[in-house]
Amino acid sequence: MPEGPEIRRMVDDIANAVGQRNVQRVFFAFDRFEDFEVALAGRCITAVEARGKAVLVFFSATDDDGPWCVYSHNQLYGQWRIGKSGREPATRRQLRFAIYTATRTARLYSASDIQILRPDRLDAVGYLARLGPDPLNQPTVDSARIVEQFDDRRFAGRALGGLLLDQSFIAGIGNYLRSEILFEAGLHPARKPRSLDHDERTLLADATLRLIERAWRLKGVTNDPERVMALKKAGHRFAARRHMVFGRAGQLCYECATRIEKSVVASRRLYRCPHCQPAPG
Repeated sequence: MPEGPEIRRMVDDIANAVGQRNVQRVFFAFDRFEDFEVALAGRCITAVEARGKAVLVFFSATDDDGPWCVYSHNQLYGQWRIGKSGREPATRRQLRFAIYTATRTARLYSASDIQILRPDRLDAVGYLARLGPDPLNQPTVDSARIVEQFDDRRFAGRALGGLLLDQSFIAGIGNYLRSEILFEAGLHPARKPRSLDHDERTLLADATLRLIERAWRLKGVTNDPERVMALKKAGHRFAARRHMVFGRAGQLCYECATRIEKSVVASRRLYRCPHCQPAPG
């Protein structure tokens, strides 16, 4: 499943293609949305936003009807594709939703979680209502706001290895970011927020913000940018230089040369350095 940075880049691409443009035609694969194909045609796309791992497409109001928002969640198999209008991509995926403008088209394939609702009713979407702070898409989320989550009784006693995947804790973190954030903060996945001292809390909050932003800006890269350049010059391929620990089981830690270990936490693979992220005593 794409993580928050991938969804945000996808939203950036959708906005660049159809944002602030008038829609010539809208397509929905579901019969229950058939009336909206007519209702939304001719409107302007006023905004395209990400919320955690969801995509929101906002349509302008008309003289006799208010604005609408199309909510979608890619889940495991959903995929957006951008292309020229009038040219259908070659794919076996099922088209679920499409926005056609005069020059560009945004198409959503394979996703089944699609809703249409008024923008002021977005809190009625269960996924959105449960989301925690969203660092990529909420400019007001800073380190202090992340630290506040550590004291929430819903989260304080849970192990970080599973907690970081909970979208109600912090939105947008998925499997590779979980391993990378814990390594950057020097924390074992069994540690719990209530066990962290002041410095550890600050390190974890700062690592979370830094790596989510870096992964968005550098297209999924979480490794230190200077290290990435050095590895590239040494001939390492993208996959080999992308992360600090994720996917590097058995390889040497960049910081201490200890071999990276792989485990399964919350039913998903997790990577850590046993020296840089010592087990709790």
